[in-house]
Amino acid sequence: MTDPFEKATSTAPATLGEGCLSRYDPAALTPENGADFDGAAALWRELQQSEMPAERLVEKGAEGEVNQAPQAVQGCTT
Repeated sequence: MTDPFEKATSTAPATLGEGCLSRYDPAALTPENGADFDGAAALWRELQQSEMPAERLVEKGAEGEVNQAPQAVQGCTT
């Protein structure tokens, strides 16, 4: 890389498929283009083991209060 402008360019990895089925080729992804997934499998197993049932999941707001899904309004039908 003797050309200083060559450093400032990037190229997308190779893709598979066409149109809405287009996706990056997993074999072409490297740590150099930001695709380092060494810990992904371990993280996935950890998340699956610690996953709570959906009805127990809540979201904490900015002030630390617990925000649950809003209740249905009386008289409304879906």
